Amino acid sequence: MQSANNVMVLYTGGTIGMQASANGLAPASGFEVRMREQFADADLPAWRFREMSPLIDSANMNPAYWQRLRSAVVEAVDAGCDAVLILHGTDTLAYSAAAMSFQLLGLPAPVVFTGSMLPAGVPDSDAWENVSGALTALGEGLKPGVHLYFHGALMAPTRCAKIRSFGRNPFAALQRNGGVALADRLPAALAYRNDKAPANVGVLPLVPGIAAAQLDALIDSGIQALVLECFGSGTGPSENPAFLASLQRAQDQEVVVVAITQCHEGGVELDVYEAGSRLRSVGVLSGGGMTREAAFGKLNALIGAGLDSEEIRRLVELDLCGELS
Repeated sequence: MQSANNVMVLYTGGTIGMQASANGLAPASGFEVRMREQFADADLPAWRFREMSPLIDSANMNPAYWQRLRSAVVEAVDAGCDAVLILHGTDTLAYSAAAMSFQLLGLPAPVVFTGSMLPAGVPDSDAWENVSGALTALGEGLKPGVHLYFHGALMAPTRCAKIRSFGRNPFAALQRNGGVALADRLPAALAYRNDKAPANVGVLPLVPGIAAAQLDALIDSGIQALVLECFGSGTGPSENPAFLASLQRAQDQEVVVVAITQCHEGGVELDVYEAGSRLRSVGVLSGGGMTREAAFGKLNALIGAGLDSEEIRRLVELDLCGELS
């Protein structure tokens, strides 16, 4: 735990700083001035401000932007900041916070993500309470690594999700399976200082009657990995030979397929049911209790680091930063 005295605030856009435009609310510059006016007399850690470019609605977030964020965080710490606060739109905040947990492995400083459901300055906005609360938490001391702060609660980004599109409590910690061993060794390529290449990761939720053609279309699109959102504890259409053959083809082409559960709680145990063990037999890996956000961010980091397929498959099923613990 370390108390922050020099925080870098990285502003990416999002609802928190939006202002009205001809087409509705849109990201707006000038948030530093508003923030300094709001907190002029507040008892908060010293902070400096950097506006990311471009400012975006978080619906437009992407893995390339994550690399710009990673670089900005590293630059801030190298310049003497002892913590970083990232202001981000809520729609993809859980994705970005989870992804940065893997992008910043080994960072010796805490990073906190927050945002708001209503723009700063409008009636009943939650913006200033979330920003001041996050800065206060950093000032009181947080352990190195990535955290998510919202409405008075600190959450582990790899174990939570946005579960509501309204109200002041959109995020919640999910009761997912844990207990997986921490990886005893990590490749140097995963260290926070190293750039990661863009990765092409797909997500496919299973539905009753899903056809092999849909899976084939994803595989043939050039994806390098696939998050397969299975039923229950990790079951799928095990009596569909064409679907299983497509999964086998994915493995043969070194497309990493990771099974997670569609359920809000629990996780994947591929060896419980025959419908799960057959997925394992064609190369599908168990994502355990990983959330969609964590699995997507983890695969982006592992593939982006340039690791070989065998090493990626080893690390998928081990805990790197709390996503499986």
